[in-house]
Order: sequence, then C-alpha cells, then structure tokens
Amino acid sequence: MLRFGTDGIRGDADADLTSDLVVALGRAAAAVFGIERPFIVGRDTRRSGPRLRDDLAVGLHAEGAVVRDAGVLPTPALAFLASAAQCPALMISASHNPWTDNGIKLFATGGRKLDDATERRVEDELRARWQEVLPTAGDSATGHQPTAHEETAPYLEHLVGAIGGRRVDGLRVVLDCANGAASELGPAAFRALGADVDAMHAAPDGTNINTACGSTDPSDLQAAVVASGADLGLAFDGDADRVVAVDEHGVIVDGDQIMVIAALDLRERGLLRNNAIAVTVYSNLGLHHALQPAGIGVVETTVGDRRVMAAMERHDLVLGGEQSGHVIFRDLATTGDGILTGLLLLDRMKRAGRSLSDLAAAMTRVPQLLESVRVGSAPDLASAPALSAEIAAVEAELGGRGRVFVRASGTEPLIRIMVEAPTLERAQAALARLRRATEQAFGAAGPGR
Repeated sequence: MLRFGTDGIRGDADADLTSDLVVALGRAAAAVFGIERPFIVGRDTRRSGPRLRDDLAVGLHAEGAVVRDAGVLPTPALAFLASAAQCPALMISASHNPWTDNGIKLFATGGRKLDDATERRVEDELRARWQEVLPTAGDSATGHQPTAHEETAPYLEHLVGAIGGRRVDGLRVVLDCANGAASELGPAAFRALGADVDAMHAAPDGTNINTACGSTDPSDLQAAVVASGADLGLAFDGDADRVVAVDEHGVIVDGDQIMVIAALDLRERGLLRNNAIAVTVYSNLGLHHALQPAGIGVVETTVGDRRVMAAMERHDLVLGGEQSGHVIFRDLATTGDGILTGLLLLDRMKRAGRSLSDLAAAMTRVPQLLESVRVGSAPDLASAPALSAEIAAVEAELGGRGRVFVRASGTEPLIRIMVEAPTLERAQAALARLRRATEQAFGAAGPGR
C-alpha cells in the first residue's frame, strides 16, 4: 500500500493507484471527516483523473457521503472552494510528475491540508479498509456518480479581487500553463486584470501535462519571453499550486526570489505581520542574506508547504513558501497558489514601475547543490555516526558561509543531501564527501531521483 508523502499519496496511476486502493481512500476520508458536509472532488488534466474521481465517489458514497464534482481546476481553486463552503475536499493530481503518475491530496474541512495527527488517522482507516471488496466505478452494481458543477467562477472573482481593485494594464506576460489545470483559468485571470497575455502549453490532451514545459522545464518559456519582448513569464506546474517566473532577459526567478520581492514589498507597506516569513530548510542562504538588512526574520520548517503553513499559523505570519515556487499568502489562501502569486508579482511590478530583473536583484543566490542518494537499506541517520561526523566536519569548514542539510526520505530508501557554499567548487567538493560517507554508511544502490 502507498504511504502518505509530504502531500498525500502519489504513484503510477495504474500500478499504484488501483481502484481498490482509491475506493478505500474515499471510505477512509469519509470516516475521518464525517459525512455531514459534501466532499468536493477536483482533478488536473491527466487521462487517469476521471477514473480516480469515480473510484473516490464509490468509496465516499459507500459511507453515505455526498460528492460534488468540481471538474478540472487548480489545486488552490479547490482549496478556495472548500474554504468558502466549509467542506472537505480531495484533489486528484500528481502535481509536476509525468502524466502516467497521479495522486490524491486531501483537504480537511475548510480547505486546509492535513496535520500529522489527521493524516495518521486517514492512513489507519485506509489500512483497515483497502482489502475489503466493494464495487468499483465501472461495475453495474453501483449507480453512484458525482454530480458536475460549474465551480471556477468564484475562484476567478477571488483572484481578480486580490490586488485591491488595481490593474496591471500595460504589462505583457507569457504564461506556460504546463498543459495542466491552469490552462483556462490562468490566462483568464491575467486578462481580467488588464495584462497582455500570451499563453503557451495550454492545450491539454490527457498525456502532455508537464511534458517539456511548466515550472520544472521552463526552457520554452524563457525563449518565448525574450523573443516576444514580454515583461516577464510565469510557469505553473500541472495543478498550478506553484509558479516559477522568468524575467525580461529570460532568467529564471525562483520561489525564494519571489518571496524576497514580496516580503520587502509587504514590509515597506507595513503589511508584513510579525516581520518574518516561513520557509523550508531548502530555501537558499541568499534569501536569508537578502532579508536580514531589512530586519525581516526567517522561520525554517521541514519540507512541504503544509509544514510552512503550520509554521505561519504558529507565528501568525502572512507569507511563506518553498524555493520550488509554492508561495503562500496566508491572508488570501490556505495553500500555495501559482496564479495568485503571479498576479501579486505583476501588481508589485506595476506599482513600483520596475522590471522583474531589477526587483529580483534584491537577492543573490548562494551556490546550492541537491542530490538524492539511493541506498541499499532503510536509512536511519541516528545509526550512522561516521556520516554524522562527516556532516559536522563539512559544516565546521564552511562556517557561516555555507550550510549542509541531510535527511532520510520518509517513503523511499534515499538520503537527500543539500550543500551550500561560497563557490560552486566548494559546494561540489563538500557534496562529493557527503555522498561517499552516505554510501559507506548505508551501501550504494544507484542514483536517486
């Protein structure tokens, strides 16, 4: 059975997300969240989405729940609808993965991602149910099907209202929609606020989501921005909960840089509550360096935007996110929202009368390398004193001019290593040392991913 990762369950749509498993997950969700309110189900553009939706509906109906089918829409749109209706929700998406994968993200009542305790309850219920036989969606024994609704209009109104009645007329933006859930909503939102929009990779066919496009491969976008003379480009992932920007010169502006731009802007306007932001341990050291002169603090969390959101709530912060482009504006959303983040970035450019490259220059990246080392046994860092000693030695040599972060994957036999150093050469040397120490401690089993 699949384990929950940092954001629900995910795997090969056919081999891993079997109908039996997905039906059981629907039943587990109903058992944990109750059936007093409808469950809203959304999906991205993958071919397997309708089948998984139907399987979820079978499981939910088996427990007496009502299902609202929201159709194809971004994950943050589903979270917004769940928040507005005070309902639980399930999003069928594998985010930035290839089309052959899929996944299911769960939102508690009110559009909130699950805390650890609730996630464990869902896992326990899933284990208890997943081998019980129920009719699948394709069997004639069940007549339960979700009811389709037109769901996107309230979310579009929310996006348009997010910049306080201002407009972004005169700015030209190229949108890479990743052939995913933002393919219609993304261009519509920017056009509604006056932007001149060129949309690309906005023709999903069920199999082209994230294929040589989107936030994980913005090379087409970089070329298009330069060729068209646009002010900027924005690349979403398959479910549009993240965004990566491209400046007018075709240079990538990642989530860390976007957060620096937003934090400095909010600070300048007196809107950065408690004068800090929340990021994960993978955010570049350059972010810390950029915010320190402005007196802006940084709260670090472990991986996952739900961890970031939890830290934001604990410290009452309005801004947080990840280098990958999950950026959370807590007063406007319950999760990362690529379209919203892009609109707020254009609003900042318009108000400041500055180019994206000029705004992004507030942060200088420190050379950072990431690697996943596949090992031959289930990794337990506490049982590897030699590796711990090597980590400490590398950290001591780097001093305050670099960082090391090493963690074991929660779902795979992988050790993930992050190194930052003043120069690329020093980062490469440190990474090589830690890779060797990891392989000696746990045994090598080929490259990770």
